[in-house]
Amino acid sequence: MDFSIDWREALFFTVSPLETIVRGTVMYWSLFLLFRFVVRRDIGSMGIADLLLIVIVADAAQNGMAGKGEGVADAVLLVITLIAWNRLIDFLAYKYPGFQRFAEAKKVLLVRDGVKLHENMRRENITDEELEAKYRQHGVDSIEGVKALYLEADGKVSVIKKE
Repeated sequence: MDFSIDWREALFFTVSPLETIVRGTVMYWSLFLLFRFVVRRDIGSMGIADLLLIVIVADAAQNGMAGKGEGVADAVLLVITLIAWNRLIDFLAYKYPGFQRFAEAKKVLLVRDGVKLHENMRRENITDEELEAKYRQHGVDSIEGVKALYLEADGKVSVIKKE
């Protein structure tokens, strides 16, 4: 068993810092676009950017901790790059409505005046059973009691009851 530590590899950059930033940027945007336009949003799930950040930051940090050819400095810089992109996207979505439409899904009307909008449900891959569970969770016994039901951008459901 070898107990020696390669301090140079453990604490200093093993690849160019610019390469680490470019790699982190390319991976972040590739995964962001994949999640935004391909992956289905589940009812009640966290935002795409939040999930993406958690997954890739965990992976980036793990690589630095495990010492698989990357030093701690490489991993820290990669994590900082990923968090910076996430914060920038949040800021741009807040500041510019056009960017927000690109970065975040729009709310989708699923029920109007007690009638299911099957085309919208099909587009969002929501079954009748999932929809019924959601309005029951909001205290509505039957669909006739729903004035409007929206799948919000964050995957949560909003129910407006008939009076």
